[in-house]
Amino acid sequence: MKKNNWIFRAVCMTLASLILTATVSVAADVGSSGDPLVTLSYLNDTYFNAILSKVDSRIAAQGGGSGTSGTASTFTLVTLSSGQTLKGGIGCEVMLRVGTATCSASSTPGLIDTTDATTLNNGGALVKNHVYMMTIEDRGVKATAATVKLMVRGEYTIK
Repeated sequence: MKKNNWIFRAVCMTLASLILTATVSVAADVGSSGDPLVTLSYLNDTYFNAILSKVDSRIAAQGGGSGTSGTASTFTLVTLSSGQTLKGGIGCEVMLRVGTATCSASSTPGLIDTTDATTLNNGGALVKNHVYMMTIEDRGVKATAATVKLMVRGEYTIK
């Protein structure tokens, strides 16, 4: 009986070591370059295309404004009619290109002329090709000619 018990234990140990070896060898192949968990073709063809389409749809949704307000990191051309006022957020920059316009502000300083390092108070005329910055809320530029073209960088609204 003792002899059979020893043989039974040896057979069980051999089977256990074979099962363990097979499990380790199978697990070692999963996730390797030969059998990856996620294939490169899946990432390129499916996943990245889905992400890019979501990004494109969000960009399109943000770009569909009415044209009366905006934010620009580069200068954009804005056209005003006589009597219209462009109100800029803090840090908004404006450059008069065509026509005439005046500063619209409830207190001083109205606009900062960054070209000459001077200030422009309410009612003061803007000089063409000078860059003006709005450093306080509720500052703006009022069009006094039939057509006024401004280069604007930053957040603004047109009233």
